[in-house]
Amino acid sequence: MKYFLLPENGQFYKANLHSHSTVSDGTLTPREMKELYKSHGYSILCCTDHEIMVPHHDLTDDDFLMLTGFELGFDEACEDFLHARVCDLCVISLSKENVTQPCFHRMKYHNPERNCEIVFDEKEPDFEKNYDADCINKAIEICREKGFFVTYNHPTWSLEHYEDYIKYKGMNAMEICNYSSFIDGYDEYNSKAYDDFLRSGERIFCIAADDNHNRRDPSCRMWDSFGAFTVIKAQNLSYESVTDALIKGNFYSSQGPEIYGLYLENGRLFVDCSPADKITCTVNKRRCMSRYNEESGYITHGEFELYPEDGYFRVTVIDKNGLKAETNAYFTDCFDFKGGE
Repeated sequence: MKYFLLPENGQFYKANLHSHSTVSDGTLTPREMKELYKSHGYSILCCTDHEIMVPHHDLTDDDFLMLTGFELGFDEACEDFLHARVCDLCVISLSKENVTQPCFHRMKYHNPERNCEIVFDEKEPDFEKNYDADCINKAIEICREKGFFVTYNHPTWSLEHYEDYIKYKGMNAMEICNYSSFIDGYDEYNSKAYDDFLRSGERIFCIAADDNHNRRDPSCRMWDSFGAFTVIKAQNLSYESVTDALIKGNFYSSQGPEIYGLYLENGRLFVDCSPADKITCTVNKRRCMSRYNEESGYITHGEFELYPEDGYFRVTVIDKNGLKAETNAYFTDCFDFKGGE
């Protein structure tokens, strides 16, 4: 039996699922961001502005999709913000029609003069935020129940350690790479944290995103954009098709390398990708594997033997510059290794 882990049919679309515009603390308008990302080969953008969810459906066209979302933050009470721990979640609406912001407070966490720009449920009480796992998990639960895709963001920048983030439950995904934090000097490639979640029992996906605020360096180049992205395989570029692919995990994360095919057949995992230095397979035990091609110096195909007791498996493609592409984790109990359904 052949299981296509990335769908056999459909089209790959390049997406940035974490970004900030002038709606909050970014320096470009949503329209300017759309044109910029479109010019760099992207097909999907979500403006996840801080604490304020504004749809930008007017910017969607036949070749570009704007998703609706926002970033929900929980800050530790601390006299010095630079020492405070935070937990940030990106919250993306799974339906084009769903534009009601969850976990909203009428007076706190944002400028209340902007309430006229926000759709919120007048019948719901104000959501009070506290930096503790119970409150954060409640927010995750509410957002999921109200039809949103929830990701956990940049644990390194957030100063969160294992004992902090491992308490968070129920999110859809976490950021395995946050480019803005990465280029600022943080070790924001979070594969270890991803494995921590997986080994604790959380069956979540991983995304990569810019978290761009469109800052410029002295030479006036955009420098916090185009460095980490999510490649979604969907039937088409409609809102519903793309968010359906998100829910199903039909995507991979990347800093540059491409993954063309990924499937499981009779207990063997097959990977096709752009030219890479090596391909690795991580499982839930001390039995990880790597594939190289010493003759050519690069590899575009890898095969790995898997067993039910491996628990889960995920693939990393690493190019000659050390840039990575990561698949989601797949769990062996979802497949029949004998070849049947």
